[in-house]
Amino acid sequence: SALPERRRPGGGRPRYEVVRELGAEEVRWFYREDRKTWKPFIGYDSLRIELAFRALGGGGGGGGAGEPAAVEPVCVRSGLYEVDVASAESYPVYWNQSEKIPVMRGQWFIDGTWQPLEEEESNLIEQEHLNRFKGQQLQESFDMEISKPVDGKEAIHSLKLSRNHVDWHSVDEVYLYSDATTSKIARTVTQKLGFSKASSSGTRLHRGYVEEATLEDKPPQTSHIVFVVHGIGQKMDQGRIIKNTAMMRDTARKVEEKYFSNLATHVEFLPVEWRSKLTLDGDTVDSITPDKVRGLRDMLNSSAMDIMYYTSPLYRDELVKGLQQELNRLYSLFCSRNPEFEEKGGKVSIVSHSLGCVITYDIMTGWNPVRLYEQLLQKEEEELEESWMSYEERRLLEELYLTKQRLREIEERLHELKASTISKPPVLKFKVENFFCMGSPLAVFLALRGIRPGTSGSQDHILPRTICNRLLNIFHPTDPVAYRLEPLILKHYSNISPVQIHWYNTANPLPYEHMKPSFLNPSKEATSAPDPESASAAPSPTTSPVMVRRHYGESITNIGKASILGAASIGKGLGGMLFSRFGRSSATPQTMETGKDGPEGDEKKATTVGTPPLPHSSSGFLEPTVELEHRIDFELREGLVESRYWSAVTSHTAYWSSLDIALFLLTFMYKQDQEETDKSSLDTM
Repeated sequence: SALPERRRPGGGRPRYEVVRELGAEEVRWFYREDRKTWKPFIGYDSLRIELAFRALGGGGGGGGAGEPAAVEPVCVRSGLYEVDVASAESYPVYWNQSEKIPVMRGQWFIDGTWQPLEEEESNLIEQEHLNRFKGQQLQESFDMEISKPVDGKEAIHSLKLSRNHVDWHSVDEVYLYSDATTSKIARTVTQKLGFSKASSSGTRLHRGYVEEATLEDKPPQTSHIVFVVHGIGQKMDQGRIIKNTAMMRDTARKVEEKYFSNLATHVEFLPVEWRSKLTLDGDTVDSITPDKVRGLRDMLNSSAMDIMYYTSPLYRDELVKGLQQELNRLYSLFCSRNPEFEEKGGKVSIVSHSLGCVITYDIMTGWNPVRLYEQLLQKEEEELEESWMSYEERRLLEELYLTKQRLREIEERLHELKASTISKPPVLKFKVENFFCMGSPLAVFLALRGIRPGTSGSQDHILPRTICNRLLNIFHPTDPVAYRLEPLILKHYSNISPVQIHWYNTANPLPYEHMKPSFLNPSKEATSAPDPESASAAPSPTTSPVMVRRHYGESITNIGKASILGAASIGKGLGGMLFSRFGRSSATPQTMETGKDGPEGDEKKATTVGTPPLPHSSSGFLEPTVELEHRIDFELREGLVESRYWSAVTSHTAYWSSLDIALFLLTFMYKQDQEETDKSSLDTM
């Protein structure tokens, strides 16, 4: 490219330049989402779209008169979207979206805002400009970039458009004037183009974008992908997880710019929209919902209905498979489009919300209610053997026992044969680095499956580190669906408060691993459910909902508090209803398979559902013997203002746009990347 660069990203333009066709780097492409204003693509994207546009035979001197060549879609916006140049539309790569995103080619721009003129007008002005001024020299004084008043200056050329006209006072003093007679139209045109003021003096136009597009203006390579998983309540609004993920991504971008801009790595968030592919009950549940409560029910349904669906043997497998397949599909698609990701040791984390946490956990650990059922049957057999019975009964039982044993042997041999020919692929195609739960009821599910606190402070007790390196449970203090996980590992953590998540704008916060455990005030501890009726159905005190564990005083208005406690007891009532089958089994504690066998002896001593906590020692709380290797429960701090207006309902969905959470997620993901690079640089030394 021997032609002089017109405007370098940093400086003014070279002098004595001749008017010629716009270079690909001077054109800027824009996209528009949700009918908002046009947003410019970054240089790297814009330049590649423009080159594809020219290959199609559009603009820039155009190709020959032959057939327009078919052009590959252009990958844009960190690889999340593609642009189809021929239809001037953009669409997401990893999820479906009904609304296409229009793109446009900007050649002429409005002074000050640098918003592009609509393409048709722009094309007309550009054509006129080249016809009249091609080959002419631009004025030397242009370095000044000062808009001189042109009121007294004669126009040397003019062009009439449908609602406006353009006057050239010189080669590079071009103004757009509104011809609208009524002020109303003038106003709308003005607003549409973002003029500085609605006056007759006209608006200055610039040819070519304020900044040249370069291939160096490029996003960093993605080194860590985060799958964002929702619960089941997505039937009504399939787009919600996509919007929520977009909120989380935008929030994380802000945090990245502020705190992690010096790192050449990048975290990408991908929505896992798996619910809409499932049929489940069609709309049977919908059709039996009374009309009047639909709005309210939709809100409650997203958590309560999720739980009902998930505990239904009919749908559980469909849900697990649906999510598992979508996770694997997204991972394969991402790797095929980013071949360097795996080579360079790219990492994967999962952020799940609500019931999504439970389904994700079950996929990772391979937990299955059938296993629980088999354990119950075995127990019944053992109990039978101990009871008195007639000779005939015993003979038949022995026969049955031997037959079952034989059946098991045959099954095992068959299994071995199969295993030797085909090795069973792992459920997920990737190892999970961090599993972040938000507003998660996972602890209740685990408690009702019989998991009881042990004696070691390792995460392995509930989620083996071979499956997932780090488990983090995030909740808002008033979220009615969230439960704590730490007391399921070590019982005395029910008296230790969750770690407080730092506010986004805290200067030099203490790193989380250096924060010392602090005790909840045991005298204020509310261990039982707020009303006696639901106490029998209450989960064990170690997992009582987060908001009952804290004494709020006036931080939430009394109405708010009542509704929260109400929601909690609804939750518990539901729990009692839905899990009565498992509830019974959890009253006879058994070790669940959690990858490693928990300490059997301790499990047998575990407290049953609904018993009060162990007596406090004289010092006011249990003597902690063991500490957790890593903290798991993290609680959002309540803002001084927001807390009074937080309701139990909004707190369950307010995780997506929280800067505090975005910073929290990135802190853990970047921390690992930092540690690894530090390690490898030490190794090389």
